[in-house]
Amino acid sequence: MARGLNKVLLIGNLGKDPEMKYTSGGTAVANFSIAVSESWKDNEGNKQERTEWVNIVAWRKVAEICSQYLKKGSRIYVEGKLQCRSYEDKNGVKRYVTEVVMDQLLMLDSAESHTPPSQPEPDAPSPGGKVDDLPFVWLLPFILPLMGLANEAVHSL
Repeated sequence: MARGLNKVLLIGNLGKDPEMKYTSGGTAVANFSIAVSESWKDNEGNKQERTEWVNIVAWRKVAEICSQYLKKGSRIYVEGKLQCRSYEDKNGVKRYVTEVVMDQLLMLDSAESHTPPSQPEPDAPSPGGKVDDLPFVWLLPFILPLMGLANEAVHSL
């Protein structure tokens, strides 16, 4: 019998800048949410759209990358696993949270939009151009057709 599978793949836009914190042990953790939209045509041929807001949590180095490079509106591809947990709020009320624990990140905006504001722009482009600045760029041929962006997104890189 199979053990099970817990794998989440999402493409969406950040609703606000990531919130970066550190645990008491010094481990970096970033929290943010992304809007994931889907559209379809109803029985009358009218376009319908639904947007789901998904909570994302990133740990360690991925959290630091998120905090440094992502901002409200950033378009990203996320791989991770679904996690449900509970906690007590300030008033002692038990709250439940469902979130995606991020394993991998692909920034889908142009490389220039991910330059940290505190660092100066480099004088010359890096060898290989902008595409080398994107982690997991090898996934693009598989992801972009699913988004309907196969031609335009590759050209924006």
